[in-house]
Amino acid sequence: MSDSVTKRTNYLDWDEYFMATAHLAAMRSKDPNTQVGTCIVNNEKRIVGIGYNGMPSGCSDDLLPWAKFADSPLATKYLYVCHAEMNAIANKNSSDVRNCSLYTTLFPCNECAKLIIQSGIREVVYQSLKNEEKPSNIASKTMLDMAGVSMRQFNPKREKIVINLKETTVETNHKSES
Repeated sequence: MSDSVTKRTNYLDWDEYFMATAHLAAMRSKDPNTQVGTCIVNNEKRIVGIGYNGMPSGCSDDLLPWAKFADSPLATKYLYVCHAEMNAIANKNSSDVRNCSLYTTLFPCNECAKLIIQSGIREVVYQSLKNEEKPSNIASKTMLDMAGVSMRQFNPKREKIVINLKETTVETNHKSES
């Protein structure tokens, strides 16, 4: 070929793409304090599930509490909210998620770790791990490790990804981003 045009070099790699999808899902969360998103991917690099933290289907997020702290546990979100991992597994678009990778913006709690293990997911890629010494995180890591689920923290190559929803075409410059 005599054409000297080459492919773009600043495209997203797979980890960036799937973690960005998890971040986009997190933007659907109505939680005023913590927005979490999850993206489940099979061995063929196909997305098979997406979820974010929110109230269960059919339960009004206007009527249930969003508080972190209250005099009664019934007045907090914790007894009601479905975590992003739970929603991604429950809303999967395939027969199962066995041997898949799960990308999540926040390290899974112990309850989600149980679901991850029981559903056969083999890898957890997480963005953030807050409160590493928290008993639920220690239990989560212990169970995931015991079950042979690999865990790794996402290491972004770029600081941000910008999506301009008013543009109808993709920018096609060939400059490499740092």
